[in-house]
Amino acid sequence: MTGRSPRLGRLRRTAPDGRVSRPVEARGARPRRRGTQPKVVALGGGMGLSASLAALRRITGDLTGVVTVADDGGSSGRLREELGVLPPGDLRKALAALCGDDDWGQTWARVIQHRFQSQGEINGHAVGNLLIVALWEQLGDHVQALDLVGRLLGAQGRVLPMSAVPLELQALVKGHDPERPDDVDTVRGQATVALTPGEVQSVHLVPHDPPAVPEAVAAVLDADWVVLGPGSWFSSVMPHLLVPDLLDALVETKARRVLSLNLAPQPGETEGFSPQRHLEVLGRHAPKLALDVVLADVAAVPDRDSLTDAAKRFGAAVELAPVARPDGTPRHDPELLAAAYDRIFRMHGRIGPWR
Repeated sequence: MTGRSPRLGRLRRTAPDGRVSRPVEARGARPRRRGTQPKVVALGGGMGLSASLAALRRITGDLTGVVTVADDGGSSGRLREELGVLPPGDLRKALAALCGDDDWGQTWARVIQHRFQSQGEINGHAVGNLLIVALWEQLGDHVQALDLVGRLLGAQGRVLPMSAVPLELQALVKGHDPERPDDVDTVRGQATVALTPGEVQSVHLVPHDPPAVPEAVAAVLDADWVVLGPGSWFSSVMPHLLVPDLLDALVETKARRVLSLNLAPQPGETEGFSPQRHLEVLGRHAPKLALDVVLADVAAVPDRDSLTDAAKRFGAAVELAPVARPDGTPRHDPELLAAAYDRIFRMHGRIGPWR
C-alpha cells in the first residue's frame, strides 16, 4: 500500500500551535535499544496470549501485548456488569505472563492470579482484577493504570487493551441449538460463543466500529514483528481484526507478521477444524491481511501440503516446530515456543542488526 489510511490519520494529535504531531507514542515505554533486539507486539487473549508472552519475554525486552476486551464471563464479567469497566481478566493474565522468573516476579504472578474463595460476593474474584479496576478508577486512564501495575510486578514488557470501550462479541452459529441443527442463530457474548456446540460461521463486535487504543496502534506500526495467536480462534484471536483502526495498522505496518496456530481444535468453538481451516476463517474476516510466517506444532499438522497451500494465499511460509509441552497436554511450552520464535525472527527477519 502506498499511503496511510484515513482511519490511522485520526490517531495523530494536534499540538496547541496547530501543528500535527507524530502518531501517539506509548506512554511510559522504555526507550528502544536499537541494534540489539526485535521490537515485538503480540495480539490475542486468554491463555493463548499468555503462552506467547511468556515465550517472547525470553528473547526480547521490547515487547507489547495487545489484549482483547470482549470477555463477559467469570470475575471479569461480573466487574464489567457492575461497574461498566473493561473486562480485566485477560489483561491480568498477560501481565502475569510477563513477570520474571525471579522471586519477585513469581510471587507477584501468583498474587495477582489468586482467586478468593468465600460464601460472599467476593468469591471467584481475582486479586489482579480488583487491583486493575481500582487503578482505573483512581487514575481515570486505562493505559497509565496498566503501566503502573506492570512496574509493580516488574513485568518484562507492556500490556495494552485493544480498545478503551467494553465490547460484545457476537457470532452467527449454525446448529447452536442441537434441536435445530440447520438453523443459523446470532449468539451473543464471548463466553457463550466459546462454548457453542454449533459451527461458527462468522463473528463481529458490538459496537461495530470500536475505537482502538492509540498506543496499541502505534505499537503495531512501529514493530519489527507482530505475533497473532495462538488462542481461542473466534473469541480471542479474531476480535483484533474487527477493530478497524487496529486492522488497518496490521495491514499497513512494515513489521513482519507471524501467525501462531493452536495445538488442537477447541471443543465447541473450532471443533473439527484443520490447521488450514483456521487460516481460511482468518482470510474471510481480513482478506487484505498478509502474513510472513505461519507457525504450527509439528505433531499438530497431519497434512503439511494443505497448510502450505493455505499459507501461500497470505504470502506466508510454514514453519513446523515442537512447541507443545512434553506431558501431552494441549499447552505450549514457553521454552520451546521461545526457541521457535527466535529461530523465525533470525531466519525470516532483516539482515544485520535490528533497525
